[in-house]
Amino acid sequence: MGDRELEFVKEAFDTNWIAPVGPHVDAFEQEFCQVTGASHAAGLSSGTAAIHLALQLVGVEYGDEVFCSTLTFAATANPITYLGAKPVFIDSDRTSWNMNPELLRQALELRARQGKLPKAVVVVHLYGQSADINPILEACNRYEIPLIEDAAESLGATYKGRSPGTFGRIGIYSFNGNKIITTSGGGMLVSDDAQLVAKARFLATQARDPAPHYQHSEIGYNYRLSNVLAGIGRGQLRVLNDRVAARRRNFETYACALANFPGIEFMPEAAYGRATRWLTCLTIDPAAFGASREQVRLALAEQQIESRPVWKPLHLQPVFADCECIGGEVAENLFARGLCLPSGSNLTTEDLERVIQAITAVYSDTCKTHTSLFII
Repeated sequence: MGDRELEFVKEAFDTNWIAPVGPHVDAFEQEFCQVTGASHAAGLSSGTAAIHLALQLVGVEYGDEVFCSTLTFAATANPITYLGAKPVFIDSDRTSWNMNPELLRQALELRARQGKLPKAVVVVHLYGQSADINPILEACNRYEIPLIEDAAESLGATYKGRSPGTFGRIGIYSFNGNKIITTSGGGMLVSDDAQLVAKARFLATQARDPAPHYQHSEIGYNYRLSNVLAGIGRGQLRVLNDRVAARRRNFETYACALANFPGIEFMPEAAYGRATRWLTCLTIDPAAFGASREQVRLALAEQQIESRPVWKPLHLQPVFADCECIGGEVAENLFARGLCLPSGSNLTTEDLERVIQAITAVYSDTCKTHTSLFII
């Protein structure tokens, strides 16, 4: 937390604006637009809720197909199924680890010839780095397919000077507890279409018709952000640049210490933008390093250091086993070798050094083992 969050929360209590909606929500939406360059925004209870509403707003219905990044958290694709639609997963590229624009273009061309175009495309901006938006947007626009940007992990990043999440028909963000800024739980839906965002607010507040009594002509949801949490968000926005700087410092410290180890490669930063390094991610080639990703993870755990594999591709998840995947080898390889290191904004130099020393110890031990075997 920064210096202002508690002040805004106290204001919410002092004015008795506790429930969803309120002046902090209005202000948070406006300030979020100023930070990201979005035209209109709706504060919601989660990024998942924002994806759900986004899909509904662009017309996704039962039986439709939606193209979706495969290297991401399940929350990106789960809302597709809420609407009775079916995800079709698209592999990553190696430049950014995000959706491969060329694979998407080829898949849309094939589907156009077959007369089976998807109803929408959901692209994820992964681990604090924007996908290559221009060719993705060009492919979608060619077939008039709405693009939804899942920028849950990438607030504060840039793509050619602009914020990811502001290029497609709708962008979504998350303020979950592990994101670069947090409201404890919360999300935001943004769009250049004012009517679309107004509809999102309507659906998010139980779709209550403008009548003196409770009347509902559509099914709605309880998805609005609370005024208390919006106050936290307002304070967090004021330290966003500090949080990005801290995450990039983490990465630079790790990279300086570990990049020259054989078999270790860090998630690349694409030339078209600036990543936040929300998480510092690397891949480990066990043949070159002498230990696998999993061996390193377990060695860190023995030192009470939590690390995790990168996202398991959605096309490998049991719940999506019957869904089509276009490509998949790149995402599978990244999952097999990829590791997310501790990346919190509050990590100290000593914390980072502990992680570095633990990984160094694994490498040193493997070198000793190999030397002993050679001598024997």
